[in-house]
Amino acid sequence: MSISPTAGAQPPASHSSLTPGFKQRHVTMISVAGVIGAGLFVASGRAIAAAGPAAIIAYILAGLLVVLVMRMLGEMAVASPDTGSFSTYADRAIGHWAGFTIGWLYWWFWVLVVPLEAIAAATILNTWLPAVHVWVFALGITALLTVTNLFSVGKYGEFEFWFAMLKVVSIVLFIGFGVAAILGLIPAAPVSGVSRLVEAHGGFAPNGAGAVVGALLTTMFSFIGAEVVTIAASESKDPARQISKATRSVIWRICLFYVGSVFVVISVVPWNDPLLPLHGSYQRTLELMHVPHAKAIVDVVVLAAVASCLNSAIYISSRMLFSLSKRGDAPQRFHRTSGEGVPRAAVIGSTIIGLLVTASNFFAPSEVFTFLLSGSGAIALLVYLVIAVSQLRMRGVLAKDGVRIECRMWLYPYLTWVVILLIAAVLVTMVVLPAHRYEVGSTAVLAGAIALLGIMRARRVTPQTALRSAAR
Repeated sequence: MSISPTAGAQPPASHSSLTPGFKQRHVTMISVAGVIGAGLFVASGRAIAAAGPAAIIAYILAGLLVVLVMRMLGEMAVASPDTGSFSTYADRAIGHWAGFTIGWLYWWFWVLVVPLEAIAAATILNTWLPAVHVWVFALGITALLTVTNLFSVGKYGEFEFWFAMLKVVSIVLFIGFGVAAILGLIPAAPVSGVSRLVEAHGGFAPNGAGAVVGALLTTMFSFIGAEVVTIAASESKDPARQISKATRSVIWRICLFYVGSVFVVISVVPWNDPLLPLHGSYQRTLELMHVPHAKAIVDVVVLAAVASCLNSAIYISSRMLFSLSKRGDAPQRFHRTSGEGVPRAAVIGSTIIGLLVTASNFFAPSEVFTFLLSGSGAIALLVYLVIAVSQLRMRGVLAKDGVRIECRMWLYPYLTWVVILLIAAVLVTMVVLPAHRYEVGSTAVLAGAIALLGIMRARRVTPQTALRSAAR
């Protein structure tokens, strides 16, 4: 099966192709938003509370892994832009069962993000308007962002542009204000330099190397979403250039947004501050620097972050479902597009499943929602692993097809093997640690079931059927 980019042409009469509706600024900010999730503003506090100042090592290692994975994905995406991204590449490089499995797993991951982010946003809104039930807010914000995804890809891009802009401005201001406080330039913010990193409260790694490994598992999932740009760029006018630019710039984004923010937090907030994991890293830092209305400020930023993630979840899940349908791995109705080139059936179908999961959180036993979420625990790592294995094998496929490789992975194949071994080691570690064993097992069962379906389907596909699927 060959990869047939769909972003370069207007939709034909059959309306089964996407339209290049993203502007350059849209793709740029989508790539930025993909790296910045609500976990940076809130969950990083839990990582720091667990590992102490050494949590910054966990963020550096996790960031390095993402940089390498994005470089590998960039090599394949620049050569063959496709809205199915790594799912399509796995289909071609590893086998149809691999593309089928990782595509459906990734779709499920982002469908589950819909209720998580909707509930998070609704909880914040409920604190402002307690008379309105959380489930009403969750339904309302999901419906609103679903509508923005139904009209044109440009509408999604515009919403995401401003969501991302607010996050970027907030982080830059936070880091700037924090550095000024650390340097003693703000008298109202009593910060004693960076001495607490290595001297106070037990030193740099007060809980040992094991806690750093645990923090690494927490921080690694904060970076999921960086790969979104390779999906979105296929709906821009120059996907190869946009993907190449985004994968190169992911390095400074991670350094600035994550490492910079965590450095400020651990320089200002004692790692054993009991309010750090409760209030979140940004809020607690602003509180200790005596910034007025710290909670309200962070709530606004987190609301924008979760709305951005919810918006992206609807977009990404619909595009992955569209790609699966295009390849014959999902019902054909999901690859039909509107006159504006929007796969509306895929948007609505993905959102409905997300809403059903949301409803289970409010109206079904809590065990149901927990069970559904547990299956997504290690999907991010499986996606990274598949990207690495695909790139390892895709280089030869591209060379055989005479495709020029413009964005090459560094030190191929050595760094690719390093990434594969590192991800495998992390998965083994998760199996060993009781806190992560259940989610890894649940993900393994889910992945195994989907892979079995993919293998069974591949055996039923005739050469004629495969040609028809590739031609759609």
